[in-house]
Amino acid sequence: MRPVASTDLSLRAQAAFARLQSSVATAIHGKPDAIRLAVTTLAAHGHLLIEDVPGVGKTTLARALARSIGGTFRRIQFTSDLLPSDILGVSVWSQEKNAFDFRRGPIFANVVLADEINRTTPRTQSSLFEAMSEGRVSLDNETHTLEQPFMVIATQNPLEHFGTYPLPESQMDRFLLRIRIGYPSLADERRVVVSQHAHEEDLTERISPVVTAEDVAAIQAQASRVRVDESLLDYAERVVNETRQSSFLHLGISPRGFQAWYRAAKALALSHGRDYAVPDDFKEVAIPSLAHRVVLAGSGPGDALGRSREEAERVLADLLDRVPIPS
Repeated sequence: MRPVASTDLSLRAQAAFARLQSSVATAIHGKPDAIRLAVTTLAAHGHLLIEDVPGVGKTTLARALARSIGGTFRRIQFTSDLLPSDILGVSVWSQEKNAFDFRRGPIFANVVLADEINRTTPRTQSSLFEAMSEGRVSLDNETHTLEQPFMVIATQNPLEHFGTYPLPESQMDRFLLRIRIGYPSLADERRVVVSQHAHEEDLTERISPVVTAEDVAAIQAQASRVRVDESLLDYAERVVNETRQSSFLHLGISPRGFQAWYRAAKALALSHGRDYAVPDDFKEVAIPSLAHRVVLAGSGPGDALGRSREEAERVLADLLDRVPIPS
């Protein structure tokens, strides 16, 4: 049998990307950029943070993506009294077995929506670290492997402060991309308002799987094999180094942040049907993959989240404009 060429695999992956995006778009109207970045995050084996106002479709996006890959979906509403065991699970004594039985928490799903993640305490937030970084959960001296694909989609409202706990840098660093969905256009909003399927459950219930778990694994493997020219890697290194030397930033991009940008750019290249990356791939995902990993100089815990986000994005945009791209 003739071995499958790299170009053939890239085209197959592009077709799978297109099917996923089209499927999710049946529930989220007029937001192709947000959908493309969500699918890119999945292809890069990452997790997504959606920072936006309520009611713009964050839950719908997560549910639609889960149904499109034929996976399980769990939504966790984060509150101040939520405990780590409410997420990970708990061991319960079984008299019949004369032993402890582990009852899995909602983290054991293919797509987990961590809704309003900044409304819970740092201790509960930290319970996600191992799952997001290593794809497993350790409890009572036992390790439980999470089913693949596994993706956390977290949301937070940038306008509220009362009763919230800002995510620490170590938690933010676990998210491959941070995006905003934004308000729909007037035409798309009217379409949603007058639709007979006004509830997100109705919108996503109509979605059938368009790829399998094996297809997702193949996409992720192919994304990791996308080639990046040395000159393009030099460009990315210069941008990262600029963030570490900028007087506007107290904390620049870490090696893990650089790796996240690299992975996201390769996955985006694959979405365009290429087995090699180009400068536009890196530039398109630069702000979503880097802005939440830097800390502004002089910023403090009392700073408005929305203002900090916009200023960080502006600083990075200026850096990207100054660093010449390879020809």
